[in-house]
Parts: sequence; structure tokens; C-alpha cells
Amino acid sequence: MSTAFRLDDGYRRWPELLDLILEAFAFMNGRIDPPSSALKLTPALLAEKARAEIGYVIEEEGRPVACLFCRPEKDCLYIGKFAVLPARQGKGLGRTLLALAEETARGLSLPALRLETRIELAENHATFGAWGFERTAERRHPGFSRVTFVEMRKVL
Repeated sequence: MSTAFRLDDGYRRWPELLDLILEAFAFMNGRIDPPSSALKLTPALLAEKARAEIGYVIEEEGRPVACLFCRPEKDCLYIGKFAVLPARQGKGLGRTLLALAEETARGLSLPALRLETRIELAENHATFGAWGFERTAERRHPGFSRVTFVEMRKVL
């Protein structure tokens, strides 16, 4: 049985949440440049992130299996650290989190969702496209002369 809820100050499974993110993002290691910012996270930084942003987690049998962090921007809700354990992908958990983000955006009177995904991860572009996101820009990280990530938006 899956339970989805918003992260708050009472949450204590930060090390397990970090393990979830690192496991879900592991397929990127060696594929993307620069490396994922997830590699710089610690349990304490995740707790700070949850205080500064809006975080959601899905747990199964008391273990985090999916998460998403979002933050309001001027004209949209930005989605980041969207992670589902590889063994649990394709089971609707990502869609559940996305629905929570959409509900949050609507509650904040924000008309769209925005996310960024690395240029090398064509499978992510396809998944987000199937979920209603459209590619809106190609950008690069500081210090890079080539495109390193794609921005995508979903109008609500």
C-alpha cells in the first residue's frame, strides 16, 4: 500500500530519502556532464530543502519509494528532484506525485509546471512529453559552451 504525503518538520527519514534519490538518479552517473547536483546532497541538506520548498514523498511499508520537490516561481511551479526507485517505476507513482504538484500549483494560482532535464536523457524527455510537458528551451550550466539541459513546461 502506497502513502503519499507532504514533507514537514516531523519527517525523520532523511537518510533513506537521500538513498532513494541517489538510487533513482544512479543511471545518470557517467552519462551527464556536469554530474547531478543530487550527488552533493546530504540528509541535512534534504531537510533544509524541504523547509525551503514543498516536498512530497510516497512511502510503501514505511520506506520512501518516490519523491518530488517543488518551489513557486513567478509564473509557474518548478519541479526538481523528481525521483522514483527504479524497481517501482511504471507503477503510477510519478503520476501521483505530478498530480500533487499540479494541485499545489493550482492552489498557488500558478498556471504551469516547469522542470529541467539533462540533454542526454532522451528517455526523460519522452516520458515528460507523454505527461503533457513541452520542450520550451535549451540551456547550459555555467562554464559550459554546449547545451546541458532542456527546460519543459506543462500548462495547467
